[in-house]
Amino acid sequence: MLADFYNWNRVKIRYCDGASFSGDSQNEAKKLYFRGQRIWLAAMKDLMSKGMHYANQALLSGCSAGGLAATLHCDEFRELFPRTTRVKCLSDAGLFLDVIDVSGGRALRHMFGGVVRLQQVGKMLPQACTSRLDPTLCFFPQHLIPLTKTPLFLLNAAYDSWQVLSSLAPPSADPHGYWQKCRLNYAHCSSSQIQFLQDIRKQMLNAVGGFSGSKRNGLFINSCFAHCQTERQDTWFAHNSPRIGNKGIAQSVGDWYFDRAEVKGIGCPYPCDKTCHNLVFRQEFLGT
Repeated sequence: MLADFYNWNRVKIRYCDGASFSGDSQNEAKKLYFRGQRIWLAAMKDLMSKGMHYANQALLSGCSAGGLAATLHCDEFRELFPRTTRVKCLSDAGLFLDVIDVSGGRALRHMFGGVVRLQQVGKMLPQACTSRLDPTLCFFPQHLIPLTKTPLFLLNAAYDSWQVLSSLAPPSADPHGYWQKCRLNYAHCSSSQIQFLQDIRKQMLNAVGGFSGSKRNGLFINSCFAHCQTERQDTWFAHNSPRIGNKGIAQSVGDWYFDRAEVKGIGCPYPCDKTCHNLVFRQEFLGT
């Protein structure tokens, strides 16, 4: 059995700007130039000139910061093509949540705020959002997905390993190291730590509640400690790939993209999912 998309032309745009291809600013004194939005536009112009304009099907996808980029640029990507072209978007591990971390602060909001201000991302964000909320909040997908008109598929681990490491329990929010073993290996989490992560899962599901109500959108949120599940063959399409019910990730995305079935997959809470390919890290991975 061959997975959908196996014979498609595929283009990978290297991510290098730090703001999901949405920044456009400069600091002449410090010789800093942020050109993510211009890189995106230049890449699209080049691809369209090489024949992408004639595609009858297109899928914009990305993982992690690239998943956020796929959400940010989804409607913009749709507008590149004739209305007769099937155009959809896939965000893998890009559902970064604006939630309270283990210290009671908001580590990711602080991080995103610095990016948005430094790169002047606000002017690139949907006015329908920035007219109501601070631009930093509009950089979070939970405030973008209700405004996205193009069909969008969200693939995310409920206990996203990057978010556990870097925004939910980063060293800056855990100066005494209570979370160190847990954030590196889920098997070392205490019952209270697991409960904290279960609450994060609930907040993720609440964030996509309205989004999942639309038939045009797709969803696959499995209860794994993982990140970027489309990037690896063993998680994307293999005999033992993660599943929700009897359907793996590749089949779920294919069914949604080709309108074969409505896909709204939400896995049961940890530890019931036995199909996960959970990530475990060495201590050196954290660096600080």
